Amino acid sequence: MTASVLQKHSIKKSATYSHMPRLDTIQMVEDMLSEAKEFDSKNKLWRALPKQVQYKTFTTILDYLQKSNKIIYDKDGSILWIFVDNPKLKKLHRESTVLR
Repeated sequence: MTASVLQKHSIKKSATYSHMPRLDTIQMVEDMLSEAKEFDSKNKLWRALPKQVQYKTFTTILDYLQKSNKIIYDKDGSILWIFVDNPKLKKLHRESTVLR
């Protein structure tokens, strides 16, 4: 391959993956949402994060969390944490009897 073909290939690849969040960044956003339970807007959540995150990466994380049923958006744009992470509920589920 020539240098120009390699250069075009690397540019295309980097543009495709330029906003893929790292696992620790996803966990940071999840932790922030699970503790607060609600934020008035995306911007308020984005500004409240302990580390800076590119806004495009941040919106990619929110899209993932919405698709995985961990958050929902209210009519007014509020973000609500809906993922069930209650230890008591997990224990009840583990210890429950299956009815057939």
